[in-house]
Amino acid sequence: MTAEAGLIRGERTVADLVTRAGSGDKQAWDALVERYTPLIWSICRRYQLADTDAVNAGQSVWLHLVDQLGNLRDPATLAGWLAITTQRECLRVLRAQRPPTATSLTGTSNIADQHTEIAKQELLRAERHAALREGFTHLPPRCQHLLALLIHDPPLPYAQISATLGIPAGNIGPLRGRCLHKLRSDPVINALIDSETAPGRDELDGPAVARRRPSADGQPR
Repeated sequence: MTAEAGLIRGERTVADLVTRAGSGDKQAWDALVERYTPLIWSICRRYQLADTDAVNAGQSVWLHLVDQLGNLRDPATLAGWLAITTQRECLRVLRAQRPPTATSLTGTSNIADQHTEIAKQELLRAERHAALREGFTHLPPRCQHLLALLIHDPPLPYAQISATLGIPAGNIGPLRGRCLHKLRSDPVINALIDSETAPGRDELDGPAVARRRPSADGQPR
């Protein structure tokens, strides 16, 4: 079963885990490490760090988090904080591997430039994943169960989903639509969507334009 589907097992929200870990709850800390280690490792691999260097960078990231747990402005954005901190640790490791000469400093700058877009993509992916997990926990249990079954790996036949939930197979599609609508309407998901479609982007997104309905005089409002 996928990571998202695991949410139906009662996983705590990111903000709750951060708060409890900051209070010394070892189980909460272990849950954070288990949840976000794959993200940290994937960023280290993108920077092509050796296994030993990746492990050291990851340990440094977690040590930084221990120091900063009580200072996070928004615990729910932990994934983004970890992505940025891991990027910095990877660059630090790469700099340490080169002698302090003008040529090496230039080379390190080039490395940073080459990986900027990768880091941005990792950060966005982490933010989306965190928002999805948070929004999922706000859904009614029935919706959580249905969506978890629908994204099961390997895919489950509708007949099995129908039997598991005790609903006709023909009702699965409409119920799925209502559950996804609830998920998209969640404030956490909306906040992420708004941040990605905020004014100042090069292009206006279609839905934003569509929401600008004309007034009686034909002018947009």
